[in-house]
Amino acid sequence: MKRSALGIGVCAVLATAVAVPASAKNVLKWASQGDALTFDPQAQNESPTNAANVLVYEPLVYRDATLAKEPGLATSWKLVNPTTWEFKLRSGVKFQDGAAFDAEDVVFTFQRAMAATSDFKGYLTSVAEVKAVDPLTVQILTKGPNPILPDQITTILIMDKGWSEKHGVTEPQNYKEKQETYAVRNANGTGPFKLTLREPGVRTVMTRNDGWWGAAHFGHNLDEIQYTPVANAATRVAAMLSGEIDFLLDPPVQDLARLSSQAGLKVISTPQVRTIFLGMDQGSPELRVSNVKGKNPFADKRVRQALYQAIDVEAIKKKVMRDQSAPAGIVTAPGVHGYKRELDQRLAFDPEASKKLLADAGYPSGFEVKLDCPNDRYVNDEGICQAVVGMLGKVGVKVTLDAQSKTLHFPKIQKRATDFYLLGWGVPTLDSHYIFNYLYTTDGPWNAAQLKNARMDELTKAIEAEGDLAKRDAMIAEAWKIAREDFTYLPLHHQVISWVMKDTLDMPISPDDYPPFRRAKMKK
Repeated sequence: MKRSALGIGVCAVLATAVAVPASAKNVLKWASQGDALTFDPQAQNESPTNAANVLVYEPLVYRDATLAKEPGLATSWKLVNPTTWEFKLRSGVKFQDGAAFDAEDVVFTFQRAMAATSDFKGYLTSVAEVKAVDPLTVQILTKGPNPILPDQITTILIMDKGWSEKHGVTEPQNYKEKQETYAVRNANGTGPFKLTLREPGVRTVMTRNDGWWGAAHFGHNLDEIQYTPVANAATRVAAMLSGEIDFLLDPPVQDLARLSSQAGLKVISTPQVRTIFLGMDQGSPELRVSNVKGKNPFADKRVRQALYQAIDVEAIKKKVMRDQSAPAGIVTAPGVHGYKRELDQRLAFDPEASKKLLADAGYPSGFEVKLDCPNDRYVNDEGICQAVVGMLGKVGVKVTLDAQSKTLHFPKIQKRATDFYLLGWGVPTLDSHYIFNYLYTTDGPWNAAQLKNARMDELTKAIEAEGDLAKRDAMIAEAWKIAREDFTYLPLHHQVISWVMKDTLDMPISPDDYPPFRRAKMKK
């Protein structure tokens, strides 16, 4: 009864969403399990949020469907000296309210992205100054040589300075404190679509931006995009099978065979540049929810290794992920600079070794802890956590699972208010520095493990500023060696993504899981 009522409720939302004007020729309806967190483009560095924002706002440098860099609002870029990158801006571009785009908007946006409440300041730690040379030329001055700056700015989405000042949003929303601002539900970008309706958690509608500079180059033929978040997996599949939606971003792995055999549908898959892992608070003197008092079990490397070897990632791959994953030895995926296959090899699954390590660490009977897990973000995220709970229980670690929406889960991590948690990490820069900077440095914005490793901090700073690529690669290798040998995090697997769409929709799958609607074509 409850399940049927839920299905009826979601179908009603979908039915409302498809009530479009007769003049709309190509309306693309799609769904996924979790909504964008905000439309403030510098507030939350979360992939579904970035994927939604990049439909309205644009970066200086885009990535294509293979993740290669291509011109966006900048037509070209070059190093003019070891610490100065120069970007030539596209002329004739207008924001969706008609205001002209120029260098002042770029300077404003980068300053905004480096503000205290920005979740993107970690991309720009090397930036010393951003200056407008002329209306169509911007220079970014770095504190030292930074060979990867163009890779770091592909997610810095440009805002209109005048619009931001008018609406009091010159600083990013403080998401973790649940701040509401005008930019959270309203947008004014230069991109292919305009945000016309925003009902968080219910539906989002975007319409074609007829004044978009990229129409001829990218060639999408969509007049409107209607998005509906649908948490229930069975309901999402039913909507796809019935034709209520044209595209499903995150089909359940157990339904892929059924969906691929359905006439009129196609399933496309690719390895994603994302690793799923477990984090442990190693810095607090005592865990928040545990029967161990006066000390922190996770501060002991032997405990961390014990948990690592108690988790059967091959079983998770086969039973939970239905072979849609690749077991991981480090928290980065193939395709990221610094990844090496030998680093990605795992220690053997060995519950007996785990029990001995726990006993040696002073926990012969194990201990109790709570695991925080999202249930609407990654492929089978709650299922992964349930499997981990069972596996750790077999070596004496009694885990209580708390699975909830990413809207509640992520602020816990950012506030460093969790003992043990599941997280997935993509790499928009395609460079290992990004992972170290956000997850491994003392001040890393997502370092809820509360790691403090002076050598890792030193290496991370040096990696960003090293122009000699051979020396840089050696430092990256050293940093990964430290991370791997210390069992800093517990890597589980590299995620594989699958998209389902009607065969009348032509859109390439992208390894970053961003639907490239600017390239989508609907066939008659």
